[in-house]
Amino acid sequence: MTKRHIHSRIGQFFTMLGSAVAVASATRLGEQPAASDLRALGIDPVQFRTIHRN
Repeated sequence: MTKRHIHSRIGQFFTMLGSAVAVASATRLGEQPAASDLRALGIDPVQFRTIHRN
């Protein structure tokens, strides 16, 4: 593995981690997370909006 490849993978990890934190924070506050953060996690934003919490 080249250094460039390793740095790219580390960057992708932190981007995904940031998206996970942003989505978790928004849902905890009862807000709609950003569609870009949901897509980064592989979640369809339209489907996510159909989920209802009790």
